[in-house]
Amino acid sequence: MNKYFKKTILLGLVYFTASTALQAQSKRLQKKSPEKVREFFVSSLVKIGDPVLVALSNNQLKQLMPVEKSPGAWDARTHVTYLEAFGRLLSGMAPWLELGPDETPEGKLRAKYIDLAQKSIHNATDPSAPDFMNFVVDRQPLVDAAFFAQALLRAPKQLWEPLDSITKQNVIKALKSSRKIEPYHSNWLLFAGMIEAAIIKFDKDEDKDRLNYALEQHKKWYLGDGTYGDGPDFHWDYYNSFVIHPMQLDILSVLNEKNSNYKADYDTELNRARRYAAVQERLISPDGTYPPIGRSLAYRFGAFQLLSQIALWEELPKEIAPSQVRSALYFMIHNQLNAKDTFDKNGWLQIGFYGHQPNIGEGYISTGSLYLCSEAFLVLGLPATDPLWSDPYQPWTQKKIWSGQEIPIDHASK
Repeated sequence: MNKYFKKTILLGLVYFTASTALQAQSKRLQKKSPEKVREFFVSSLVKIGDPVLVALSNNQLKQLMPVEKSPGAWDARTHVTYLEAFGRLLSGMAPWLELGPDETPEGKLRAKYIDLAQKSIHNATDPSAPDFMNFVVDRQPLVDAAFFAQALLRAPKQLWEPLDSITKQNVIKALKSSRKIEPYHSNWLLFAGMIEAAIIKFDKDEDKDRLNYALEQHKKWYLGDGTYGDGPDFHWDYYNSFVIHPMQLDILSVLNEKNSNYKADYDTELNRARRYAAVQERLISPDGTYPPIGRSLAYRFGAFQLLSQIALWEELPKEIAPSQVRSALYFMIHNQLNAKDTFDKNGWLQIGFYGHQPNIGEGYISTGSLYLCSEAFLVLGLPATDPLWSDPYQPWTQKKIWSGQEIPIDHASK
């Protein structure tokens, strides 16, 4: 019994110490100016992305990137991990790059990474290059070809239009080559659809069956209140934000540009996504943590891609101020990014949710997988003058209510 009480007291002290530390950190972060918060976002995205883009632009990604696997890894993962790192990173980084270069320090930094990204696209799709990526072997490449396609759609002026004709041909060939991979009957259908959306945008001869089937099935899988099943079943996880809403939004945006017949579907999906984003904003605790529910937690704050995308599109529900989303994302990203051993000694991400926790990775997780965390940075696609980046600090929903402030009543949607 004495041992039990000692252990209970010890655990209580550990919790109290951690809680007190988070509260103290919360007060420090709250004092940061909007300009300093944006600087943090930019420097953090660059810290995450620099090792990948520098190595790949020099055709050295396969040589330099470590391949950490979870204890239950399905295989060596070396045939898929490099496209994972590249496609996922670029998808999250694309809106920031799309702002283009300018004479500000941030604009000059963007110029550097736009150049690295363009060189990386060339090397990743050049069949004769040492870093040519696998787009066809196994099923996983379908996933990351889709994230790569999504990046091109999110930054056409910087990541597509400046490419030389040979590189453009290689990109289209690589994307089309992934058609040999049959998606699972789940959110994976949207990976096939995303690739076809990019082909519609940048080339021709899209596979209408792969595209339409993905959208029609997800209509059937809508469960209500902004949430889709992952397939016909409901899953407690973050896949509505990792994949389902963002990819539907980007696919339907392309289709709506081409054909106004898609406007009703686009509007319906946007309304559903806005509701899910509102739920996500309410999930972030007063100290910037969130529930570790479901699979793929090693993607860290990439779980809040949709909230970031809805803020980027300036489609937040009226009860959510842009600056409170900035503040919530800032606290959350700061917490996880600064946890001990999130990066290895050379700056590569390591498997974990809060720091280095290899056991949290499923069998499909390896180093490349982790770069999906970059999706939380989509809001950097808004210029520094936008209210999200210029308005004063404002607490988010949980921060308000747990300090005794009033918040709007929450309502479900259809």
